[in-house]
Amino acid sequence: MSLAKHAVIQPEHVVILGLARQGRALARFYSMMGVRVTISDTRSREVLAPEIKDMEMFDINYVLGEHPMALLDDCDLLCLSGGVPLDIPIVLEACSRGIPLSNDAQEFLARCPAPVVGITGSAGKTTTTTLVGEMLKSAGYTTWVGGNIGNPLINTLPQIQKQDRVVMELSSFQLALMTVSPYVAGVLNITPNHLDRHKTMDAYIAAKRHIVAYQSPDDYAVLGKDDENAWALRRAIPAKVYGFSGVTAVDQGSFLHDDQLMLRREGMQTAVCERSDIHLRGDHNVLNVLAAISLANLVGAPVTAMREAIKAFEGVEHRLEEVRTLDSVLWVNDSIATAPERVLAALASYTEPLILLAGGRDKDLPWADFARQAIQRVTVMVLFGEAAPLIYGVIKHAMTKALNASSPVLLDEVLVVDNLAEAVAEARGMSAPGDVVLLSPGGTSFDAYRDFAERGMHFRSLVQAL
Repeated sequence: MSLAKHAVIQPEHVVILGLARQGRALARFYSMMGVRVTISDTRSREVLAPEIKDMEMFDINYVLGEHPMALLDDCDLLCLSGGVPLDIPIVLEACSRGIPLSNDAQEFLARCPAPVVGITGSAGKTTTTTLVGEMLKSAGYTTWVGGNIGNPLINTLPQIQKQDRVVMELSSFQLALMTVSPYVAGVLNITPNHLDRHKTMDAYIAAKRHIVAYQSPDDYAVLGKDDENAWALRRAIPAKVYGFSGVTAVDQGSFLHDDQLMLRREGMQTAVCERSDIHLRGDHNVLNVLAAISLANLVGAPVTAMREAIKAFEGVEHRLEEVRTLDSVLWVNDSIATAPERVLAALASYTEPLILLAGGRDKDLPWADFARQAIQRVTVMVLFGEAAPLIYGVIKHAMTKALNASSPVLLDEVLVVDNLAEAVAEARGMSAPGDVVLLSPGGTSFDAYRDFAERGMHFRSLVQAL
């Protein structure tokens, strides 16, 4: 699909596909501008009743249950919510007719008067985005944080001033159609994820690349040096490149040295904080903090403000979130872990005996490396949801292979249950003092929940009720 460089246009009629959070934000924005707005969603009016009620103050035309081609007949801008693929017939037809494509993130970036830090990656986006926001607030800036998390920033565009700072999480779904890049772009890592949507790793990388592809020589790109795919982007982008690394020094950027987090910029090197100042578990979170240091500093956060924010930062919901300790067993909510690789990062964050709750819906991702490492780290595994049979098969294969090779296997038992409530009940019965019960699913929540947050909240309520 060929996309033209995006420019701000003043459409007469916008068609928005999808009545989810991002689609509603765009509908409000254009309605308040006096633009005619049509929203189309394949779901029924009955299913969408709460969303339609939320928009009742706006004059919006709804076409529900399908996306008819007639929507394009007098449309001069087609906007997609994040969950709408680029390869459905109406989007392909729009491209063939030369109708511009956009989304809430692109329309916001094209209009925002303040410097924007955009952050993407297969993992760590939300933690890094939130921490950069805290660093800039600590530095005294009026700071707006949102995008793929929380608030679609186009909702607050009229309030944002030139001297403010904006921190924006961007997903591959958003980036896939975007032709505008932020002033400071961060790519934390690019590892297999969302292959059910992007189909190939090359297509997934291409979507992520859009965050830096349209930068100018006056812009900045901050890339994870320890990640091969992220670091490779430096070869074909016009922006000034900064790096961050947990294993080696970088010429410009941030890195770990003798348990100190260092910042090197324009020939000056400064210790920002000690590793022990970070409250978050895991080496992956050290990398998130290093990325945040480079990103926040490039838009004006001094070392003192960054240090203060790091020392105060306790993390974000559903990311290795400690729910409670019951009978000397720690229960941890890592519902955000929707890829096998992210589960491995969670497992590496603990030295205690682990009971792992994994499952959900698979995204056509490879599970073999997860299985190989998990059987050496987890004592009990409770599998739930659509992906449970798949994961069970991969685990059994890994165990057989390890035992035939006389390799060590710590995993003692694997249980398969129908849902999260049953998984929690089984874990409660099998846990012993000193254990950690870790919900780190590896699959999405869409087999049973609206999103990972709803799954995480359900886990919390189940654990609190024990």
